[in-house]
Amino acid sequence: MVEQLVTAFILSVLIVALALWRGSLSRSGAVGALVIGTLTFGLGGGAWGVLLAIFFVSSSLLSHYKEREKLAVAEKFDKGHRRDIWQVFANGGAGAIVAVLSLVLPSPFWLPMFVGVMGTVTADTWATELGTLSKKPPRLITTGRVAPVGTSGAVSPFGTAVSWGGGLLIGAVAALFDGQWWLVLAGSLGGLVGSLFDSLLGATVQQIFYCDVCQKETEKKMHCGQPTRPLRGWAWMNNDLVNLLASVFGGAVAVLVYLIV
Repeated sequence: MVEQLVTAFILSVLIVALALWRGSLSRSGAVGALVIGTLTFGLGGGAWGVLLAIFFVSSSLLSHYKEREKLAVAEKFDKGHRRDIWQVFANGGAGAIVAVLSLVLPSPFWLPMFVGVMGTVTADTWATELGTLSKKPPRLITTGRVAPVGTSGAVSPFGTAVSWGGGLLIGAVAALFDGQWWLVLAGSLGGLVGSLFDSLLGATVQQIFYCDVCQKETEKKMHCGQPTRPLRGWAWMNNDLVNLLASVFGGAVAVLVYLIV
């Protein structure tokens, strides 16, 4: 176990160093990624580490894809593509906890839970990074009303398809390692439903602010150099917490798939 943790730490250092060089992580994010990577690789095993790496590497690459075209949308988001420690914990924290629990309390539920968690964070990140490039305007998941690109809780057919693809990739790789076909369904369905749940939280309870200067909704407390004012949602429900809750929900959906099949 000690050797596995040491190996996991070394591999995590290499990946984190590359992410720092690429500008995908802040210094605090690097610390968080090192912790998450070491726990997931070291306690969950190589296959779990690969799934985490797929999420992290693909998300980092997509965050730089057509970056200029996404600038107008990115300014609505609370944080940029350089992830801090809270963003890292929001996306990888649930998976790391599942890895710890799989060692302390062995159960067949932990594998589908982890696949669903990683499927969700991958699906949601892919949908955010690529869905904003959709040619068709998104619609609020709650009312179907057309909304500006980047609006929390707004989805599009293209973004939804991309979301499903992210979860499918996680499920397919998990199935290749474990040899169980139902993991493909667990990853794709868990990822898709978890990502849609993220959008539902974004449209209902996530705190959103309004900038009186540019007259736009934003996740930021400061915008256009001025304080914004709360528009809707709960004061303590920020995007990081929404991501964490959605990942747990997606994991639960994957466990349900395991129980049904």
